[in-house]
Amino acid sequence: MNTVIAFVVIFGALVFFHELGHLVFAKRAGILCREFAIGFGPKIFSFKRDETVYTIRLLPLGGFVRMAGEDPEMIEVKPGQMVGLMFDKEGKVNKVIINNKEQHPNAKVIEVEQADLEHNLFISGYEEGEDEHEHLQKFEVAEESYFVMDGEEIQIAPYSRQFASKTLGQRALAIFAGPLMNFILAFVIFIVLGISQGYVVDKPVMGKLTSDGVAVDAGLKQGDKVQAIDGQSVSTWDDVVKVIQKHPEQQITFTVQRGGKTLDIPITPESRKVGEQTIGLIGVYAPVEKSFIGSITHGATETYTWMKEILTGLGKLVTGQFKLDMLSGPVGIYAATDQVAQSGIYYLMKWAAVLSINLGIVNLLPLPALDGGRLLFFAVEGIRGKPIDRQKEGIVHFIGFALLMLLMLVVTWNDIQKFFL
Repeated sequence: MNTVIAFVVIFGALVFFHELGHLVFAKRAGILCREFAIGFGPKIFSFKRDETVYTIRLLPLGGFVRMAGEDPEMIEVKPGQMVGLMFDKEGKVNKVIINNKEQHPNAKVIEVEQADLEHNLFISGYEEGEDEHEHLQKFEVAEESYFVMDGEEIQIAPYSRQFASKTLGQRALAIFAGPLMNFILAFVIFIVLGISQGYVVDKPVMGKLTSDGVAVDAGLKQGDKVQAIDGQSVSTWDDVVKVIQKHPEQQITFTVQRGGKTLDIPITPESRKVGEQTIGLIGVYAPVEKSFIGSITHGATETYTWMKEILTGLGKLVTGQFKLDMLSGPVGIYAATDQVAQSGIYYLMKWAAVLSINLGIVNLLPLPALDGGRLLFFAVEGIRGKPIDRQKEGIVHFIGFALLMLLMLVVTWNDIQKFFL
């Protein structure tokens, strides 16, 4: 049960912050965001705040922000259609009643002659019961207005509130903000870990000593500053480690500074087999420090290091070193989370940070249906000076999404065989 909770919290947090990036920058650009969803499929929970419906859906396979204009509008007012109109204090239409008009006795019912609810924001028609050759009336529609259908209000999206109306830069930023939030989330997690747990520093200083290691027996203490080993000066922790590993079962002398005194301490590293090599160990951890400023540097360094590591792994796709076992879907991530959760909360937090970086990078791959694929289309638009036909782009993304879902099924089945069969 603890693993299930950990998986749901981690995966939910990664998706939440990713989609939050899209939502925040879309709203900043003035785009009408109809829905902010975690998961796909049937709704489990929802509430509406301002213009946006926030939902949690049944299938925890991702999330989405539904922006006006990205999909065809669900409701269209056509000539000859009977609709009811309700007005605000300025006399502008603020509600267009599509059906169940009898539930709105104060609405003015008209037969639509013409309607433009995107650009010029008007609707014209004949009031019910009048001679259709007389009294053609034209009504101005408010910038913020709603369709009312089956008792539910759905905000009308003028073109100025639609995704396509925004500048190339605004659209690109709204899409890029999702992966960007994943990188920021990882950065923040690493900072929190640095503040709470400390962070390794590359200084020639003894960290925590194990109780059964030869370092304790030899008389070394935590905090000893190593100046030299066998007369050879050292300036980093990496220098210290390299010398120790090169001398298994061979006595070496540490020259350390402790409390203003310089001491020479002989020590014989134990030997341990690692792969095909035998290395020396003395039972001491790397030095750890805690500071707010240092934690920020640590967060940036860790984020960069893991980004480089993940990109190196993805590079194997290009060089042909790819194996299916290198990919993991939700099942594989769940199994890995189960193993990490047993090591404690700090390891779980680090795992969440690594997953967040991975999600951000994967989403930036220039593949259809991913954020990177959409950014690629924006780049092409910037080069050619005009957008690619939306219908053609939609077909490319649809095919890409179908292929990704197929790959997800294959990877998931491989994960099930690998971890549970």
